[in-house]
Amino acid sequence: MEEQELAERCKRGDRAAYQELYVQYAGRLLSICLRYIGDKDTAEDLLHDSFLKLFASFDKFTWRGTGSLRAWMERVVINIVLQYLRRNDVMNQTAVLDNTVDVYDEPDSSIIDMIPQDVLMQFVRELPTGYRTVLNLYVFEEKSHKEIASLLGINEKSSASQLTRAKASLATKIRNWMKRHV
Repeated sequence: MEEQELAERCKRGDRAAYQELYVQYAGRLLSICLRYIGDKDTAEDLLHDSFLKLFASFDKFTWRGTGSLRAWMERVVINIVLQYLRRNDVMNQTAVLDNTVDVYDEPDSSIIDMIPQDVLMQFVRELPTGYRTVLNLYVFEEKSHKEIASLLGINEKSSASQLTRAKASLATKIRNWMKRHV
């Protein structure tokens, strides 16, 4: 079914459309939850909460062209995840990784391309929550440090520092993986 038609049916409260929406988008939205939340059970709970919110909020959705439904759903999911993180005060619980430096050699993109996607995502999931959250917002959601600071209730310098440390940790994980597999 076309995205616009699916959205219109969901707006009317069509349960079959809700089911189709879930089947079509749950995997992608769960992967977003997992990018932010390292724990699969919690990510699945947040996905469930997100779909409840989506179904209850379809009256607020406005069709803006192909991809707008997916973009709207992703924003809702990210907001649910960020609410969870703020509610659990995870930004103030971030442990500094041992041996994480503020200066590092970024791996060449051709090297990164050699690593399977699931391995890279596992590296992201293994980051401390604060690092992982800032990395996701900066890299995947293309937020500025000012926007991240506002979303998470931290200062911009903390956002920049956590991003640098996340990248340094990932660079170390990538180098170690390459030593074992290449």
